[in-house]
Amino acid sequence: MTKVINVLKVRDDHCPVHFEATEDARKYKLSEGHEAPWAGSQEFGLKELRGRIEPWLTALFQSEHLSLLLGSGLTHAVHYLAANKPASGMGAVAISSYVDEISKAAGDTADKAGREKGNLEDQLRAANELLRGLEILGKSEEALRLREELRQTLAIFAKSILKNEAGIAAAPDTNRELAFNTLVTFLMSFSSRTGSRDRLNIFTTNYDRLIEAGAELAGLHLLDRFLGNLMPIFRSSRLDLDMHYNPPGIRGEPRYLEGVARFTKLHGSVDWVETGKDIRRIGVPFGMESVDPFLKAPGLQGASVHKLMIYPNAAKDRETSDYPYVELFRDLAAGVCRPNSTLVTYGYSFGDEHINRVVRDMLTIPSTHLVVISRDDPLGRIMKTYKELGRPSQVSLLIGPALADLSTLTETFLPKAAIDKTTFRMSELLRQRFGTEQHPSPSVGKGEFDVSDLI
Repeated sequence: MTKVINVLKVRDDHCPVHFEATEDARKYKLSEGHEAPWAGSQEFGLKELRGRIEPWLTALFQSEHLSLLLGSGLTHAVHYLAANKPASGMGAVAISSYVDEISKAAGDTADKAGREKGNLEDQLRAANELLRGLEILGKSEEALRLREELRQTLAIFAKSILKNEAGIAAAPDTNRELAFNTLVTFLMSFSSRTGSRDRLNIFTTNYDRLIEAGAELAGLHLLDRFLGNLMPIFRSSRLDLDMHYNPPGIRGEPRYLEGVARFTKLHGSVDWVETGKDIRRIGVPFGMESVDPFLKAPGLQGASVHKLMIYPNAAKDRETSDYPYVELFRDLAAGVCRPNSTLVTYGYSFGDEHINRVVRDMLTIPSTHLVVISRDDPLGRIMKTYKELGRPSQVSLLIGPALADLSTLTETFLPKAAIDKTTFRMSELLRQRFGTEQHPSPSVGKGEFDVSDLI
């Protein structure tokens, strides 16, 4: 039986520390060849790990700028809690036209990204480029056949995304409530920032609407580039729209409303449709079986699944293909590449080079920090990227089921979902009344104060 290795690097760890479960599943020990002053030679449990991790994350979450990058790992985690099985992935599909050429191009793309084989995104990217080439060469019949195959492939892909949503929405009541409650706690741990701090930026590579569903349940207001009510339109001019309120008895001094985050879906969404010159978001209910009935609305000008804005979309020219993704990636770079900024990734395997490039640029700013949280690293891409970045002091790692299981993470290691000003005010009062040595932590040196003892 293969041992499950967990990887931890936080605070003053000079290198990643590997540890594994003992025969008692509630206890852990350092892996052979690894040592850490905070662990010593004794076995340790979640309590000791919490004392090591939670205060560190609490401090990082109070950075001037905080961003959260979510990958497919979040969908798999929530889906497993609800349906007791993982969500469906992006496996390759059979495109009969130019199958060898498309497969080779998809494989080359996968090799460059560090994946074992090409997935659906790689195939779509290669097929779209080939389609454009056929149109330039004037091979209209072959282009028409390939376009129809692309339409069918996108229809299958869209249904697989909605199937994952349905697996959560149609789960037994107890499991569904557990899954959504965990998701809400996860989101609010990041978004519960005082109004005086910069808004949380949420970025995701997922096409589903799981984050939107969780935000609705949490009462979290998401600000994206879409404006409108019935059929919102994507706008390039965001104008830094925000939400304020007037405190009772105070005039002329509006304050930021808590529980607001900026939201960017970097690869598009299953409910984004290209209509003429606009990108619109259509009202597809969460967990709907198919998007087809909603594409027949009069205002969509006969749109089909071929017009879904799923990256890389099947748009017919380069200019349309770049829009709106160029705006979305500009938001990513502007959101994270700032001084005193912390970027937390969850369930992201570092398989997208265009995102990795932004992360590398962010870490050239000395006051920035990257926190990588992932349940596993089967292809070794996370650790490979960590080594290639070459900035260990600016990177924290929480890899493995003991650290990144969604339930364990939200219950044990993430800061509580509350307004932090209250926590720190209480901390200051306790310091003044009792001094810092009244609440020692086994992982904190003498005279230091562990904020986790107050939470």
